[in-house]
Amino acid sequence: MMMGEKWNALSGTVEQGTQMASANNTKSSSDFLNALSRVSAAISGLGNLDAILKIALNITLKMMNGAAGGIMLLDEESGLLSYRVSEGLSELYVEEMFMKPGEGIAGQVVQSGKAILVDDISTEAAAVRPDLISLENLRAFICVPLKAKNRVLGVMNCASQDPCTFTMKDILLLQSIGDQLGIAIEQANLYERLRRGRERYRQLARRIIVAQEEERKKIARDLHDETSQNMAALALNLQALIKMAEMLNIQDQRFMEIINRSHATTVRTHTEISRIIADLRPTQLDNLGLVAAIRQYVYTNVTSQGMNVRYDLDDVDRHLLPEEELSLFRWVQGAIGNIIQHSQAKNVEVSLKQMKDKLFLSISDDGKGFEFDNLPAMRERGHGFGLLNMKERVTLIGGSCSVTTEPGKGTTVTAVLPLSGRNRIKKEDVSGGTVT
Repeated sequence: MMMGEKWNALSGTVEQGTQMASANNTKSSSDFLNALSRVSAAISGLGNLDAILKIALNITLKMMNGAAGGIMLLDEESGLLSYRVSEGLSELYVEEMFMKPGEGIAGQVVQSGKAILVDDISTEAAAVRPDLISLENLRAFICVPLKAKNRVLGVMNCASQDPCTFTMKDILLLQSIGDQLGIAIEQANLYERLRRGRERYRQLARRIIVAQEEERKKIARDLHDETSQNMAALALNLQALIKMAEMLNIQDQRFMEIINRSHATTVRTHTEISRIIADLRPTQLDNLGLVAAIRQYVYTNVTSQGMNVRYDLDDVDRHLLPEEELSLFRWVQGAIGNIIQHSQAKNVEVSLKQMKDKLFLSISDDGKGFEFDNLPAMRERGHGFGLLNMKERVTLIGGSCSVTTEPGKGTTVTAVLPLSGRNRIKKEDVSGGTVT
Protein backbone atom coordinates (compact mmCIF):
# COMPACT_ATOMS: atom_id res chain seq x y z
CA MET A 1 0.00 0.00 0.00
CA MET A 2 1.27 3.43 -0.83
CA MET A 3 1.91 5.99 1.90
CA GLY A 4 -1.25 7.79 2.99
CA GLU A 5 -3.48 4.91 1.90
CA LYS A 6 -6.13 3.66 4.28
CA TRP A 7 -7.58 0.14 4.40
CA ASN A 8 -10.96 -0.75 5.89
CA ALA A 9 -10.42 -4.24 7.28
CA LEU A 10 -14.00 -5.40 7.66
CA SER A 11 -15.16 -4.26 4.26
CA GLY A 12 -11.96 -5.55 2.66
CA THR A 13 -11.56 -2.43 0.53
CA VAL A 14 -8.74 0.00 -0.01
CA GLU A 15 -9.92 3.57 0.50
CA GLN A 16 -7.45 5.81 -1.40
CA GLY A 17 -5.15 3.30 -2.95
CA THR A 18 -4.23 0.25 -4.89
CA GLN A 19 -3.22 -3.00 -3.27
CA MET A 20 -1.78 -3.75 0.13
CA ALA A 21 1.99 -3.92 0.24
CA SER A 22 3.61 -6.97 1.74
CA ALA A 23 5.82 -6.42 4.76
CA ASN A 24 8.30 -8.44 6.65
CA ASN A 25 6.18 -10.90 8.57
CA THR A 26 7.94 -13.54 10.55
CA LYS A 27 5.07 -14.14 12.96
CA SER A 28 3.65 -17.66 12.82
CA SER A 29 0.14 -18.90 13.54
CA SER A 30 1.36 -20.34 16.85
CA ASP A 31 2.59 -16.87 17.84
CA PHE A 32 -0.87 -15.44 17.21
CA LEU A 33 -2.56 -18.24 19.15
CA ASN A 34 -0.15 -17.77 22.03
CA ALA A 35 -0.89 -14.06 22.15
CA LEU A 36 -4.66 -14.69 22.14
CA SER A 37 -4.27 -17.31 24.87
CA ARG A 38 -2.31 -14.93 27.10
CA VAL A 39 -4.91 -12.20 26.66
CA SER A 40 -7.70 -14.68 27.48
CA ALA A 41 -5.81 -15.76 30.61
CA ALA A 42 -5.50 -12.13 31.73
CA ILE A 43 -9.21 -11.50 31.19
CA SER A 44 -10.26 -14.63 33.09
CA GLY A 45 -7.69 -14.30 35.86
CA LEU A 46 -7.89 -10.59 36.68
CA GLY A 47 -10.76 -8.56 38.04
CA ASN A 48 -9.33 -5.09 37.46
CA LEU A 49 -10.16 -3.65 34.04
CA ASP A 50 -7.09 -1.39 33.85
CA ALA A 51 -4.81 -4.35 34.60
CA ILE A 52 -6.51 -6.41 31.87
CA LEU A 53 -6.19 -3.60 29.33
CA LYS A 54 -2.54 -2.95 30.16
CA ILE A 55 -1.58 -6.61 29.81
CA ALA A 56 -3.53 -7.01 26.56
CA LEU A 57 -1.93 -3.86 25.12
CA ASN A 58 1.56 -4.97 26.13
CA ILE A 59 1.06 -8.41 24.56
CA THR A 60 -0.30 -6.86 21.38
CA LEU A 61 2.51 -4.35 20.93
CA LYS A 62 5.19 -6.98 21.51
CA MET A 63 3.53 -9.35 19.08
CA MET A 64 3.26 -6.70 16.37
CA ASN A 65 6.59 -4.97 17.05
CA GLY A 66 4.62 -1.79 17.56
CA ALA A 67 6.45 1.19 19.01
CA ALA A 68 3.42 2.65 20.77
CA GLY A 69 -0.25 2.18 21.27
CA GLY A 70 -3.19 2.57 23.57
CA ILE A 71 -6.78 1.71 24.35
CA MET A 72 -9.35 4.48 24.14
CA LEU A 73 -12.76 4.11 25.76
CA LEU A 74 -15.96 5.98 24.95
CA ASP A 75 -17.39 7.88 27.90
CA GLU A 76 -21.18 7.61 27.92
CA GLU A 77 -21.72 10.91 29.72
CA SER A 78 -19.34 13.17 27.76
CA GLY A 79 -19.55 11.22 24.49
CA LEU A 80 -15.78 11.59 24.09
CA LEU A 81 -13.21 8.98 23.22
CA SER A 82 -10.07 9.19 25.38
CA TYR A 83 -7.14 7.04 26.41
CA ARG A 84 -7.63 4.64 29.34
CA VAL A 85 -4.24 2.91 29.07
CA SER A 86 -1.25 3.52 26.83
CA GLU A 87 2.32 2.41 26.17
CA GLY A 88 5.08 4.28 24.38
CA LEU A 89 3.05 7.49 24.13
CA SER A 90 3.92 10.74 25.87
CA GLU A 91 1.82 12.06 28.73
CA LEU A 92 0.95 15.14 26.64
CA TYR A 93 -0.33 12.98 23.77
CA VAL A 94 -2.44 10.80 26.09
CA GLU A 95 -3.96 13.74 27.96
CA GLU A 96 -4.80 15.89 24.94
CA MET A 97 -5.79 13.27 22.37
CA PHE A 98 -9.57 12.89 22.62
CA MET A 99 -12.32 13.08 20.04
CA LYS A 100 -15.98 12.54 19.31
CA PRO A 101 -17.30 9.57 17.30
CA GLY A 102 -16.69 10.35 13.62
CA GLU A 103 -13.65 12.51 14.29
CA GLY A 104 -10.22 11.25 13.29
CA ILE A 105 -9.30 7.66 12.58
CA ALA A 106 -10.39 6.37 16.00
CA GLY A 107 -13.63 8.33 15.82
CA GLN A 108 -14.40 6.82 12.41
CA VAL A 109 -13.79 3.32 13.80
CA VAL A 110 -16.18 4.00 16.68
CA GLN A 111 -18.82 5.32 14.33
CA SER A 112 -18.53 2.56 11.72
CA GLY A 113 -17.52 -0.33 13.95
CA LYS A 114 -14.90 -1.29 11.33
CA ALA A 115 -11.12 -1.51 11.70
CA ILE A 116 -8.85 0.89 9.80
CA LEU A 117 -5.21 0.50 8.76
CA VAL A 118 -3.19 3.55 7.70
CA ASP A 119 0.29 3.22 6.23
CA ASP A 120 1.34 6.70 7.41
CA ILE A 121 -0.92 8.58 9.78
CA SER A 122 1.37 11.62 9.76
CA THR A 123 0.13 12.34 6.21
CA GLU A 124 -3.48 11.28 6.80
CA ALA A 125 -5.85 14.20 6.26
CA ALA A 126 -8.55 12.69 8.48
CA ALA A 127 -6.26 12.44 11.52
CA VAL A 128 -6.86 14.87 14.39
CA ARG A 129 -4.10 16.75 16.19
CA PRO A 130 -1.35 16.27 13.57
CA ASP A 131 0.91 18.35 15.81
CA LEU A 132 0.78 15.67 18.52
CA ILE A 133 1.20 12.88 15.95
CA SER A 134 4.29 14.62 14.58
CA LEU A 135 5.79 14.96 18.08
CA GLU A 136 5.34 11.23 18.63
CA ASN A 137 6.82 10.47 15.18
CA LEU A 138 4.01 8.00 14.41
CA ARG A 139 3.70 6.43 10.95
CA ALA A 140 1.96 3.06 10.37
CA PHE A 141 -1.26 2.97 12.38
CA ILE A 142 -3.96 0.35 13.09
CA CYS A 143 -7.21 1.08 14.91
CA VAL A 144 -9.73 -1.68 15.73
CA PRO A 145 -13.07 -1.41 17.52
CA LEU A 146 -13.71 -2.95 20.92
CA LYS A 147 -17.27 -4.22 20.69
CA ALA A 148 -19.77 -6.08 22.84
CA LYS A 149 -23.24 -7.01 21.60
CA ASN A 150 -22.63 -4.99 18.40
CA ARG A 151 -21.99 -1.85 20.44
CA VAL A 152 -18.61 -0.12 20.14
CA LEU A 153 -17.19 0.65 23.58
CA GLY A 154 -13.79 1.91 22.50
CA VAL A 155 -10.83 1.26 20.21
CA MET A 156 -7.34 -0.22 20.39
CA ASN A 157 -4.57 1.59 18.53
CA CYS A 158 -1.20 0.24 17.51
CA ALA A 159 1.39 2.50 15.87
CA SER A 160 4.90 2.20 14.47
CA GLN A 161 7.54 4.80 13.71
CA ASP A 162 8.02 3.22 10.29
CA PRO A 163 5.50 3.39 7.42
CA CYS A 164 3.93 0.30 5.84
CA THR A 165 4.78 -1.87 8.86
CA PHE A 166 1.55 -3.75 9.53
CA THR A 167 -0.22 -6.47 7.54
CA MET A 168 -3.58 -8.13 7.19
CA LYS A 169 -2.55 -10.71 9.80
CA ASP A 170 -1.88 -7.91 12.26
CA ILE A 171 -5.36 -6.53 11.77
CA LEU A 172 -6.91 -9.95 12.28
CA LEU A 173 -4.92 -10.41 15.50
CA LEU A 174 -6.02 -7.03 16.82
CA GLN A 175 -9.62 -7.75 15.93
CA SER A 176 -9.51 -11.07 17.79
CA ILE A 177 -8.02 -9.41 20.86
CA GLY A 178 -10.43 -6.50 20.49
CA ASP A 179 -13.42 -8.84 20.56
CA GLN A 180 -12.23 -10.32 23.86
CA LEU A 181 -11.52 -6.91 25.35
CA GLY A 182 -14.94 -5.64 24.32
CA ILE A 183 -16.57 -8.35 26.42
CA ALA A 184 -14.25 -7.57 29.35
CA ILE A 185 -15.11 -3.86 29.13
CA GLU A 186 -18.84 -4.61 28.97
CA GLN A 187 -18.56 -6.83 32.05
CA ALA A 188 -16.60 -4.14 33.88
CA ASN A 189 -19.23 -1.53 32.94
CA LEU A 190 -22.01 -3.79 34.18
CA TYR A 191 -20.16 -4.41 37.42
CA GLU A 192 -19.59 -0.67 37.88
CA ARG A 193 -23.27 0.07 37.30
CA LEU A 194 -24.14 -2.64 39.79
CA ARG A 195 -21.69 -1.18 42.31
CA ARG A 196 -23.14 2.29 41.87
CA GLY A 197 -26.64 0.89 42.20
CA ARG A 198 -25.69 -0.85 45.42
CA GLU A 199 -24.08 2.32 46.73
CA ARG A 200 -27.20 4.35 45.91
CA TYR A 201 -29.26 1.67 47.65
CA ARG A 202 -27.04 1.85 50.71
CA GLN A 203 -27.22 5.64 50.79
CA LEU A 204 -30.99 5.49 50.52
CA ALA A 205 -31.13 2.80 53.20
CA ARG A 206 -28.93 4.91 55.46
CA ARG A 207 -31.29 7.85 55.04
CA ILE A 208 -34.19 5.54 55.84
CA ILE A 209 -32.38 4.32 58.96
CA VAL A 210 -31.77 7.92 60.06
CA ALA A 211 -35.42 8.79 59.39
CA GLN A 212 -36.57 5.73 61.33
CA GLU A 213 -34.37 6.62 64.27
CA GLU A 214 -35.63 10.21 64.23
CA GLU A 215 -39.20 8.93 64.28
CA ARG A 216 -38.35 6.53 67.09
CA LYS A 217 -36.77 9.39 69.00
CA LYS A 218 -39.92 11.47 68.57
CA ILE A 219 -42.17 8.62 69.73
CA ALA A 220 -39.88 7.96 72.70
CA ARG A 221 -39.93 11.65 73.62
CA ASP A 222 -43.73 11.79 73.39
CA LEU A 223 -44.08 8.65 75.49
CA HIS A 224 -41.70 10.05 78.09
CA ASP A 225 -43.16 13.54 78.23
CA GLU A 226 -46.82 12.52 78.24
CA THR A 227 -47.70 8.84 78.66
CA SER A 228 -44.90 7.95 81.08
CA GLN A 229 -45.47 11.05 83.18
CA ASN A 230 -49.20 10.43 83.32
CA MET A 231 -48.65 6.82 84.36
CA ALA A 232 -46.25 7.94 87.08
CA ALA A 233 -48.79 10.48 88.33
CA LEU A 234 -51.55 7.84 88.26
CA ALA A 235 -49.39 5.46 90.28
CA LEU A 236 -48.74 8.19 92.87
CA ASN A 237 -52.44 9.02 93.07
CA LEU A 238 -53.38 5.37 93.56
CA GLN A 239 -50.70 5.06 96.24
CA ALA A 240 -52.18 8.12 97.95
CA LEU A 241 -55.67 6.58 97.78
CA ILE A 242 -54.39 3.38 99.37
CA LYS A 243 -52.87 5.36 102.25
CA MET A 244 -56.05 7.39 102.67
CA ALA A 245 -58.13 4.20 102.75
CA GLU A 246 -55.83 2.79 105.41
CA MET A 247 -56.07 6.01 107.45
CA LEU A 248 -59.86 5.98 107.18
CA ASN A 249 -59.81 2.32 108.19
CA ILE A 250 -61.94 1.28 105.23
CA GLN A 251 -62.84 -2.40 105.71
CA ASP A 252 -64.23 -3.11 102.27
CA GLN A 253 -61.89 -5.91 101.16
CA ARG A 254 -63.16 -5.88 97.58
CA PHE A 255 -62.44 -2.17 97.26
CA MET A 256 -58.95 -2.56 98.72
CA GLU A 257 -58.13 -5.47 96.38
CA ILE A 258 -59.20 -3.48 93.33
CA ILE A 259 -57.24 -0.37 94.26
CA ASN A 260 -54.10 -2.34 95.16
CA ARG A 261 -54.34 -4.33 91.95
CA SER A 262 -54.83 -1.11 89.98
CA HIS A 263 -51.76 0.38 91.59
CA ALA A 264 -49.65 -2.69 90.80
CA THR A 265 -50.87 -2.71 87.17
CA THR A 266 -50.04 0.97 86.82
CA VAL A 267 -46.52 0.45 88.16
CA ARG A 268 -45.94 -2.50 85.78
CA THR A 269 -47.27 -0.47 82.84
CA HIS A 270 -45.04 2.45 83.73
CA THR A 271 -42.03 0.09 83.88
CA GLU A 272 -42.97 -1.41 80.51
CA ILE A 273 -43.31 2.04 78.96
CA SER A 274 -39.86 2.94 80.28
CA ARG A 275 -38.48 -0.21 78.66
CA ILE A 276 -40.17 0.65 75.36
CA ILE A 277 -38.72 4.17 75.51
CA ALA A 278 -35.24 2.73 76.09
CA ASP A 279 -35.66 0.34 73.13
CA LEU A 280 -37.01 3.07 70.86
CA ARG A 281 -34.10 5.36 71.53
CA PRO A 282 -30.93 4.03 73.17
CA THR A 283 -30.00 7.17 75.09
CA GLN A 284 -26.94 5.39 76.45
CA LEU A 285 -25.56 5.42 72.88
CA ASP A 286 -25.72 9.22 72.84
CA ASN A 287 -24.48 9.62 76.40
CA LEU A 288 -21.87 6.88 76.70
CA GLY A 289 -20.74 5.98 73.18
CA LEU A 290 -20.91 2.67 71.35
CA VAL A 291 -18.58 0.57 73.51
CA ALA A 292 -20.05 1.55 76.88
CA ALA A 293 -23.60 1.41 75.49
CA ILE A 294 -23.07 -2.18 74.30
CA ARG A 295 -21.66 -3.15 77.70
CA GLN A 296 -24.53 -1.59 79.61
CA TYR A 297 -27.23 -3.04 77.38
CA VAL A 298 -25.79 -6.56 77.48
CA TYR A 299 -25.26 -6.44 81.24
CA THR A 300 -28.79 -5.17 81.94
CA ASN A 301 -30.53 -7.73 79.72
CA VAL A 302 -28.32 -10.81 80.02
CA THR A 303 -27.56 -10.86 83.74
CA SER A 304 -31.23 -10.33 84.56
CA GLN A 305 -31.84 -13.72 82.91
CA GLY A 306 -29.33 -15.45 85.18
CA MET A 307 -26.61 -15.72 82.51
CA ASN A 308 -22.94 -14.91 82.99
CA VAL A 309 -21.39 -12.44 80.57
CA ARG A 310 -17.78 -11.79 79.59
CA TYR A 311 -16.62 -8.69 77.72
CA ASP A 312 -13.64 -8.19 75.42
CA LEU A 313 -14.27 -4.71 74.05
CA ASP A 314 -11.58 -2.51 72.49
CA ASP A 315 -11.62 1.18 71.72
CA VAL A 316 -12.46 2.19 68.16
CA ASP A 317 -9.96 4.75 66.86
CA ARG A 318 -11.86 5.54 63.67
CA HIS A 319 -14.88 7.74 63.10
CA LEU A 320 -18.15 5.84 62.86
CA LEU A 321 -21.14 7.53 61.29
CA PRO A 322 -24.19 7.90 63.58
CA GLU A 323 -26.19 5.46 61.47
CA GLU A 324 -23.34 2.95 61.68
CA GLU A 325 -23.25 3.14 65.47
CA LEU A 326 -27.02 2.80 65.58
CA SER A 327 -27.00 -0.18 63.23
CA LEU A 328 -24.30 -1.96 65.24
CA PHE A 329 -26.16 -1.28 68.48
CA ARG A 330 -29.43 -2.55 66.97
CA TRP A 331 -27.50 -5.60 65.75
CA VAL A 332 -26.41 -6.25 69.34
CA GLN A 333 -30.00 -5.87 70.51
CA GLY A 334 -31.11 -8.46 67.97
CA ALA A 335 -28.37 -10.90 68.93
CA ILE A 336 -29.09 -10.59 72.66
CA GLY A 337 -32.82 -10.93 72.02
CA ASN A 338 -32.22 -14.21 70.17
CA ILE A 339 -30.03 -15.52 73.00
CA ILE A 340 -32.61 -14.70 75.66
CA GLN A 341 -35.50 -16.10 73.65
CA HIS A 342 -34.01 -19.23 72.11
CA SER A 343 -30.55 -20.25 73.31
CA GLN A 344 -31.03 -21.55 76.88
CA ALA A 345 -27.42 -20.45 77.40
CA LYS A 346 -25.59 -20.03 80.68
CA ASN A 347 -22.67 -17.96 79.41
CA VAL A 348 -22.40 -15.15 76.87
CA GLU A 349 -19.29 -13.46 75.48
CA VAL A 350 -19.23 -10.12 73.68
CA SER A 351 -16.17 -9.09 71.66
CA LEU A 352 -15.37 -5.88 69.77
CA LYS A 353 -12.03 -5.84 67.97
CA GLN A 354 -10.44 -3.49 65.46
CA MET A 355 -8.00 -5.32 63.20
CA LYS A 356 -6.27 -3.15 60.62
CA ASP A 357 -9.07 -1.68 58.52
CA LYS A 358 -11.96 -3.78 59.82
CA LEU A 359 -14.16 -3.75 62.90
CA PHE A 360 -15.22 -7.17 64.24
CA LEU A 361 -18.19 -7.38 66.60
CA SER A 362 -19.14 -10.88 67.75
CA ILE A 363 -21.48 -12.35 70.36
CA SER A 364 -21.18 -16.00 71.42
CA ASP A 365 -23.28 -18.21 73.69
CA ASP A 366 -22.97 -21.77 74.98
CA GLY A 367 -26.63 -22.55 74.35
CA LYS A 368 -28.35 -25.29 72.42
CA GLY A 369 -27.45 -23.95 68.96
CA PHE A 370 -29.30 -25.08 65.85
CA GLU A 371 -28.89 -26.49 62.36
CA PHE A 372 -28.01 -23.47 60.27
CA ASP A 373 -28.88 -25.35 57.06
CA ASN A 374 -32.46 -25.57 58.32
CA LEU A 375 -32.80 -21.78 58.53
CA PRO A 376 -34.97 -21.50 55.36
CA ALA A 377 -37.36 -24.09 56.80
CA MET A 378 -37.36 -22.22 60.11
CA ARG A 379 -38.41 -19.04 58.31
CA GLU A 380 -41.29 -20.87 56.71
CA ARG A 381 -42.47 -21.68 60.24
CA GLY A 382 -42.12 -18.03 61.23
CA HIS A 383 -38.67 -18.27 62.87
CA GLY A 384 -35.22 -17.03 61.94
CA PHE A 385 -36.26 -13.56 60.80
CA GLY A 386 -34.24 -12.00 63.62
CA LEU A 387 -31.01 -13.21 62.04
CA LEU A 388 -32.19 -11.96 58.64
CA ASN A 389 -32.90 -8.49 60.05
CA MET A 390 -29.50 -8.42 61.74
CA LYS A 391 -27.78 -9.31 58.47
CA GLU A 392 -29.70 -6.66 56.53
CA ARG A 393 -28.84 -3.97 59.08
CA VAL A 394 -25.11 -4.63 58.80
CA THR A 395 -25.25 -5.00 55.01
CA LEU A 396 -26.91 -1.58 54.65
CA ILE A 397 -23.90 0.11 56.26
CA GLY A 398 -21.46 -1.78 54.01
CA GLY A 399 -20.64 -4.62 56.39
CA SER A 400 -21.24 -8.35 56.49
CA CYS A 401 -22.75 -10.78 58.96
CA SER A 402 -21.98 -14.45 59.60
CA VAL A 403 -23.38 -17.16 61.87
CA THR A 404 -21.52 -20.17 63.25
CA THR A 405 -23.66 -22.70 65.09
CA GLU A 406 -24.17 -26.39 65.72
CA PRO A 407 -26.75 -28.25 67.80
CA GLY A 408 -25.52 -28.54 71.38
CA LYS A 409 -22.45 -26.35 70.77
CA GLY A 410 -23.80 -22.83 71.01
CA THR A 411 -23.92 -20.01 68.49
CA THR A 412 -21.60 -17.19 67.43
CA VAL A 413 -22.78 -14.25 65.34
CA THR A 414 -20.22 -11.86 63.88
CA ALA A 415 -20.58 -8.48 62.20
CA VAL A 416 -17.66 -7.11 60.16
CA LEU A 417 -17.55 -3.44 59.17
CA PRO A 418 -14.80 -2.12 56.83
CA LEU A 419 -13.06 0.98 58.16
CA SER A 420 -10.80 1.74 55.19
CA GLY A 421 -10.76 5.33 54.04
CA ARG A 422 -11.73 6.73 57.40
CA ASN A 423 -9.69 9.34 59.23
CA ARG A 424 -8.09 8.33 62.46
CA ILE A 425 -9.05 10.29 65.55
CA LYS A 426 -7.44 10.56 68.95
CA LYS A 427 -8.28 7.92 71.49
CA GLU A 428 -9.46 10.52 73.97
CA ASP A 429 -12.00 11.75 71.42
CA VAL A 430 -13.74 8.37 71.38
CA SER A 431 -16.72 7.96 73.65
CA GLY A 432 -16.43 4.93 75.87
CA GLY A 433 -13.34 3.02 76.94
CA THR A 434 -11.86 -0.43 77.07
CA VAL A 435 -14.06 -2.76 79.05
CA THR A 436 -12.83 -6.09 80.38
